[in-house]
Amino acid sequence: MIRTKQWLLACTLGAAALGAQAQVSQVKVWAAACANCHGTDGRAQPGMEALAGKDKDDLLQKLLDFKSGRKPATIMHQLSKGYTDEQLTQIAAYFAGQKK
Repeated sequence: MIRTKQWLLACTLGAAALGAQAQVSQVKVWAAACANCHGTDGRAQPGMEALAGKDKDDLLQKLLDFKSGRKPATIMHQLSKGYTDEQLTQIAAYFAGQKK
């Protein structure tokens, strides 16, 4: 009985770890769409806005403002509408967590 519980616990922890890894991978896929303008992992070339290491709440607010049309843009308003608010939150957190 103890072995069964240990096995179930190990399987549960393993599944949770795989789920967390899949979530990180999905956020990287979403963030990759930003690379053309903002650079790989948010480290942009001169002349473009770098996103790496910026404040998560500031990034999220900008994304939400683009999505709602409160902040004018040439393309960001279109791109941001393709994501849910939760996805934008995860994208902002991803870039905030990157080293400058």
